[in-house]
Amino acid sequence: MTEAARPANPVPPTETSHPGKGMNLALATSASVMAFWAWNIVAPLGARYTQEMGLDSTATAVLVAMPIFVGSLGRIVVGAMTDRFGGRVMFTFVLLGSVPPVLLVALGGSLGSYAVVLGAGLLLGIAGTVFAVGIPFVSAWYEPSRRGFATGVFGAGMGGTALAAFLTPRLVTWIGYLPTHLLIAGLLVVMGAVIWFNLKEPPDWHRNTAPVIPKLKDAAGLAVTWKLCFLYAIVFGGFVSFATYLPTYLRDIYQFDPTAAGTRTAGFALAAVLFRPVGGVLADRIGSKPVVLSSLAGIAVLAFIVNLRPDGEIPAGLTFVAMAAALGLGTGGVFAWVGRLAPPGKVGSISGIVSAAGGMGGYFPPLVMGATYNAEDNSYFIGLMLLVVTATVAFVFTLVAIRSPKQPAPQSALRGT
Repeated sequence: MTEAARPANPVPPTETSHPGKGMNLALATSASVMAFWAWNIVAPLGARYTQEMGLDSTATAVLVAMPIFVGSLGRIVVGAMTDRFGGRVMFTFVLLGSVPPVLLVALGGSLGSYAVVLGAGLLLGIAGTVFAVGIPFVSAWYEPSRRGFATGVFGAGMGGTALAAFLTPRLVTWIGYLPTHLLIAGLLVVMGAVIWFNLKEPPDWHRNTAPVIPKLKDAAGLAVTWKLCFLYAIVFGGFVSFATYLPTYLRDIYQFDPTAAGTRTAGFALAAVLFRPVGGVLADRIGSKPVVLSSLAGIAVLAFIVNLRPDGEIPAGLTFVAMAAALGLGTGGVFAWVGRLAPPGKVGSISGIVSAAGGMGGYFPPLVMGATYNAEDNSYFIGLMLLVVTATVAFVFTLVAIRSPKQPAPQSALRGT
C-alpha cells in the first residue's frame, strides 16, 4: 500500500487555529538557535585546535564531527520522549543538559587536551537533539495545511550554526577562550529558564504514555519513515557537513584564517536557514516532491562546481550560497512530508528517527573529507564526487519511488465556505 493510499495522517474535518501558536513557535525556534550554537562550538575553532594540539586532517575531522554523532542518535530517544513529556520539559532538559559539555569543552581547550575536547564533543550531542523536540511540538500547534510553514520556521533554528561560525571565533579574540564558553553556558541557562516559564503545550496535545521501544519499532516499521530518512540524510546531512567542515575546507583550499573562514561559514549557514522555511511554504502549496527534486538536482550540480574550485571571492561565494539554498529548500521540503504523513501521537517518534538519519548523514562526510584529502594536490575531489553521485541517486529515487500524498483541502473548503 503506497504512502498516498495509506491514511497515515487523515485530515480532520475542520482545522483549528490555536491562539498563541505564533509565540510558542518563536520560543521554540529561539531555543533551537541557542542549542544549535552550543552543538557547533567546536567546529569554528577547528583550526585553533589543529594548531595548538598538532592534529592531522583526520584527527581534526573526528573532533569536529563528534558532536554530530550523539546528537543524531540521541534524537531517536528524545523524539519519543517528547511524545510523552511534551515540549516544555524536553526543551528545558536539552538546553540545561548542554551546559556541562560546553564547560567541559572550555576545560579541555584550556588544557590543550584532545581527549577531553573529544569527550566533551561527544556529550555536546545533547544539544543536537533539540530538533526532535521541536518538530512534534510545533506540528501539534499548527493545522495540517500549515505544518510545512511551521516546521520550516522552526528549522530555521539551525541558524545557531551561523551564530557559532560567526561569533565564536570573534568572541574568543575579543574576550578570550574560557570567557566565551562561560558566556555560551550562561545563555543556555537563561534560555532554559525562558522556556520553562513561558512555553505552553498545544491545547490538543495529549501525553503518550506507551512504552518507548514499541513506539519506535512501530515508527520504524513504516516504509515512509525510511524513505524520508534517506532523503533527510542527504539534505540535512549535507548542511551539517558543510557547516562543520567548511572552516577547514576554506583554510585548506582558499587559505582563510579562522575568523575569515567563520564569517563565510556563517553566511553559508544563514542562506540555508533562510531557505528552509521557503522550502516548507512551497511544500504546503505545491507539494514536497517538486521541492525536494529541485533541491537534489541543485546539490548534484553545485557539488561538481565546488570541486572545480571557482576562483575569486564572488564566484566562490555565490557557489556556496547557492549550495546552502539548495540544501535549505530540501530540508524544508522533506520535513513537510513528516508533518503530513505521521499519525497523531507518532510525530515525535517518526521525526526522531528521520532527524537522526539527517544528523548521521552529517557525521560521516567530514570524516570522509578528512580521510580522502589529497594534500599534494590540495584537493577534496573524492569527497565532493561522492556527494554528486549520492544526490543524483536520491533524485532518481525520489522521482520513481516516492509518491506525493494528497494535499489537504484548504481551510475554507473544509468549512464549506
